[in-house]
Amino acid sequence: MPSKRRQEGITLIGLILIGTLVVFVAIVAIRVVPAYIEYFTIVKNVNAVVKGGETKGATVADIRKAFDRRAQIDDITVVTGKDLDIGKEGGDVVIGFSYAKKAPLFGNVSVCIDFEGSTKAGAAP
Repeated sequence: MPSKRRQEGITLIGLILIGTLVVFVAIVAIRVVPAYIEYFTIVKNVNAVVKGGETKGATVADIRKAFDRRAQIDDITVVTGKDLDIGKEGGDVVIGFSYAKKAPLFGNVSVCIDFEGSTKAGAAP
């Protein structure tokens, strides 16, 4: 008498649910990842202004112009030189920024992400 083997695997409904979940995660990633790439580009440019020596003896207006030049090259439009918070801390120039980015997902559903960064030592990028 042949032994009955129990079938193992995923059902069609399970496959559809997993596929739907994977598609949803992919849509969110496709819409949100560019916002994070833009944020890290802004952080890179702000740090480059400070580390590039463009703040030595420069006025606040000079620092804003230096950032605007770098932002124009990298096509940054979310943050401009006017949006930067520039100050001194312990003799070092500290540049900070914050902004919100709205990323549409589908239909009338969007996700809003608040970004903030600083050149202060120990600040998270």
